[in-house]
Amino acid sequence: MIEARHLRVLRAVATTGSFSAAGRELGCTQPAVSQQMKALETSVGTPLLVRNGREMRLTQAGEALVRHASGILAGLTAAEEEVAAIAGLRAGRVRLVSFPSGSSTLVPTALAALRAAHPGTRVSLEEAEPPKSVELLRAGDCDIALAFRYEGAADAEEWDDLVVRPLLTDRLVGLLPERHRLARAGSVALGELADEPWIAGCPRCRGQLVQACENVGFTPRIDFATDDYPAVVGLVGAGLGVAVLPQLAVESVRPRGARTVALEPAVVREIVALTLPDLAQVPAVAATLEQLGRAARRA
Repeated sequence: MIEARHLRVLRAVATTGSFSAAGRELGCTQPAVSQQMKALETSVGTPLLVRNGREMRLTQAGEALVRHASGILAGLTAAEEEVAAIAGLRAGRVRLVSFPSGSSTLVPTALAALRAAHPGTRVSLEEAEPPKSVELLRAGDCDIALAFRYEGAADAEEWDDLVVRPLLTDRLVGLLPERHRLARAGSVALGELADEPWIAGCPRCRGQLVQACENVGFTPRIDFATDDYPAVVGLVGAGLGVAVLPQLAVESVRPRGARTVALEPAVVREIVALTLPDLAQVPAVAATLEQLGRAARRA
């Protein structure tokens, strides 16, 4: 294996014409230069210098290696500078995947703070609901996945192989047409909505809705299903049914024509940021996780 330090010595010897002059240029002794040249010749398996008294000249192999050394050392220097920039957060890239209500609430605050603190760090954003977002993380297609899972859900994902950064606990709320008989109640028992038409959200939220309703003794009649939270709010506001949404989702839209009510029993979901153990050590990823945590504390 050719080491960069040996190439630097070879280039200095070729430039100065002697071991002693190369040593002065490199800040080391003449014996140290001689020792490193011997190590380099052993590594490549052929002589690189021909010594004749006090004079020396490069062999054909030595000339070839010197010719490549400048490009190799320049590339290493550029690589070292780029890595140092990334380590110092003067550069870097983070690929973030988030579910929609996280994208519209936690993510903007976190990324604005990250840009202010580290303007050289670039973040790309893609939207995906769990478990798809978690699959993207494990496949290496993103660096951080903003995800959630419902408390007590039968199909809760296992994240034991991931670094889990808890962000907040998001309580589900009932969403009722503003003229609904229970719209001004302080809280509503889920069973009181058993005979209502329902508007369901994303597939995971839909499954959680059915499970929560069945836990209190009824199966919801789902008339409409949409992944779009503003559409859910619009359908409820038009009086076409009732819905259950995460509080975070309600905060991301203006519920015109609809009112939120607390649900009993409480249904909550855990919001987390996930990454891989090795990625958690990358400065730009660690800084993004930190800003997501701060954004969650302000939410």
